[in-house]
Order: sequence, then structure tokens, then C-alpha cells
Amino acid sequence: MKEWSLFDEITSAKGVWLRDSKGNKTLDAVASMWCNVWGHSNQELINAITNQSKKLQHSSMFNLTNEPAEKLAEYLVKISPKMHKVFYSDNGSSAMEIAIKMALQYWKNIGEKNKTKIATLENGYHGDTFGAMSVGYVPEFFGKFKKQLFTTLQFPVPNKYRVPKGFTFLDYQNHCLEKIENEFAKRNNIAAFIMESGAQVAGGVIIYPKGFQNKINKLCKEYDVIFVLDEIATGFGRLGSMFQFQEQKNTPDIVAYGKMLTGGYLTMAATLTSKKVYDSFLGEFNDWKHLFHGHTYTGNPIAAAVALENLKMYKKYKLIEKIQSTSKIFEKYYQKILEIDIVGDIRHKGMLMGIELVTDKKKKTPIHPKKSINKIFFEEGKRHGIYLRTLGNIVMIVPPLAITKKELELLLEKTILTIKAARAQVI
Repeated sequence: MKEWSLFDEITSAKGVWLRDSKGNKTLDAVASMWCNVWGHSNQELINAITNQSKKLQHSSMFNLTNEPAEKLAEYLVKISPKMHKVFYSDNGSSAMEIAIKMALQYWKNIGEKNKTKIATLENGYHGDTFGAMSVGYVPEFFGKFKKQLFTTLQFPVPNKYRVPKGFTFLDYQNHCLEKIENEFAKRNNIAAFIMESGAQVAGGVIIYPKGFQNKINKLCKEYDVIFVLDEIATGFGRLGSMFQFQEQKNTPDIVAYGKMLTGGYLTMAATLTSKKVYDSFLGEFNDWKHLFHGHTYTGNPIAAAVALENLKMYKKYKLIEKIQSTSKIFEKYYQKILEIDIVGDIRHKGMLMGIELVTDKKKKTPIHPKKSINKIFFEEGKRHGIYLRTLGNIVMIVPPLAITKKELELLLEKTILTIKAARAQVI
């Protein structure tokens, strides 16, 4: 914390550009923490916020409802295959806390008291609250709280760049899946399997190999385990499809949305369930099957109104098709980036790229400078006109989804210059 003594004050933004109080323009390479869709100051989203704010700013959803929340829920269910009902919250961590509680309580509601254990993937990330930390344990982030977290069953995830000795990549995928199946087969107390959908993002941009997630989905169905997917960072087009579970033909029992739900303009999240899960919470008052969970700003009408407008714009402007086309620009820069001597690996899908920095390409030794890599790259990025963040030794490129091809080319050129300029400080 001592490294940071002053922060730039952002006073306005337009499109992919941020402007600070000194008049400097910076390209937003992290989509304001992975949530911005259309760029800043989009008039259609501003109008949705303005119009709704004149009618109803907020109303509790305890025994009440409101039109924007109702319409958004209907739309989310319509575009989310096999999902049945929506539970609103106001951030991704909360959406996952709700998913955990639903998955555990489901078994209690149907009389299965033994199903209490949560299974997850190693290196996953689901948020910074205690339940989310427990199911997405990243040692560097959460090690100081380990004794306070509940235990989970953690399974390895195949990373093509770091395959253990003695395995081919395909062998290691099968090994990871076999470990899951073996544990499922010998236990009868696993309540749910929780994983990020499509890729582990904060854990280093680990893109799952083809079929890996779908095989876990099938194992959950075979062994009667609730399948929970976290699409908070990967859904709504980030990986090139509207939802990763839809692309991979999965049928989750519970799925969590957030980040890009409102286009990055207001805070809102949602946890969707299948009919099977939802129905287990129905009963008379004295059955005590209801979910004791609620938020002050649940279903906020302004957030719901802008979310609904945002999602309709996806169809109106054919955003998913645009993403699939624009994302090919990343591929053109693979070789240029890999030629830099401190770049060990590039992992990319859709509008997400992770560039892994190493001190030795042959040994794949991660870079660990004394000064934080994040600060080094923030400062060098700023000099080159881009706002960058790193996670550990991974440089993250996560631009607004509607970025143009020309803007993305500019971003990648500036990223290359930034990595080269930062080299002397990180090795």
C-alpha cells in the first residue's frame, strides 16, 4: 500500500477513452474492471437511466415488485436456456454467495441432509466475501483468511502452458476429470460443483480445453450433484458467446451473472436457477423452505432498466457477431507479443487475453519483482496512453466489448510498447 501515494482522478469518459483531471486521455484496457460493454457515455444507456430515474428510483422487493425488475427477469430467463427464475443482488460476490446457499439448502429442502460438501476447481475465483473465497480459493489473495474459510474439495484444472511432467496435455485433462469422477463415485455427500464458466479469469486466464466443462456437467448429472456456473466475468460476450454454458451445451442448475449485465453503468447481479431448484423452496410458511436472503437494493429499478436496455442492444447491434469478428485482431498480434523475451505464454478467447511474464522461457519461471508488477505496468501503461492492470505475473487485456478493430490494434500496439518498456523493471 505504501507504493501508492497519489491516484489519477478520472473526470469524464467517452467510448473506450478515460480523461483525467489534467486532461490526459487513457485507453481503458480493462473495461473498468471487466464490466464495460459499449464504451463510456453511451446515450442509449444514459437515456434508460434518466427516464427510469424520473419514475421510480428505488423500491424494496420485500413483498413488492417493480416493472423494470419484472421485465428484466423475464428477459434473462428467455435468453438463458433451461433457467427458470431469477434472484437479484448487487454484485458478483453476492450472486455467488446466493448460489452457494441455494445449492446447499436445496438438499435440505428435499430431505437430503447428508449432502453438505462443495467441490470446486483449484485456482478458481468467485469473489472476495467469505463464502466466495471458500469456493474460489486463490492463496495469494486469501491465504490470510484460510482458517476462517469452510473447506472444499478442490480439483486440478488443465493449463496447457503448465502440464505436469509425465503427461501430455490430453492425458492431463483426462487425469483431472478422472479425479473428479473418482471422488464423486466414492462419496455421497457432495452437494454442488462450482466453477467459472469457460475460463478462470482472475486465476490467470486459464481457458478450459474443449469438452472439459461439458464432461464435468455430465458427471454432475450422473452423480446427482448440483452444477453451479459462475458467468459473472465470462458471460455476456466476454469469451465470444452470449453465455459460455450455452455455447458448450451445458445445463447448469444454478448460474450467476454480473459485471456486464448493466453494460458497466450500474451495479447489479443475478442468480438464476432451474425449475428443479426453484421448486424445492416452495412450501407453507411453517415448512421453513424459503431462502433467508435479501439485499436493500435488490431489483433496483434504475439498474434493471439500464440492464434491460443493454441486453436489447446486444441483439439490435449484433454485438456477439461483432465480438467474434473483432477478436480475430488479437490473433494477428500473437507472434509480435511472443517475440518479447519475458513473454512465456499468451492465452486468449473472445475479448480476453492473458499474457504470462517469465524470467526464463525454457524453465517457465514466473516473474516476481520486488516492486508490484501491477504498479509497474500501471505506470508504464499510463506513459503509453493505456490503463492496464496485472494479476500476479499475468498482463490482462480486457477491453470494452464494442471496441473497434482500429482501437483494438492501437491497444495491442501500446501493450507491446508497455511490456518492452517495463522489462528492465521486472527482471
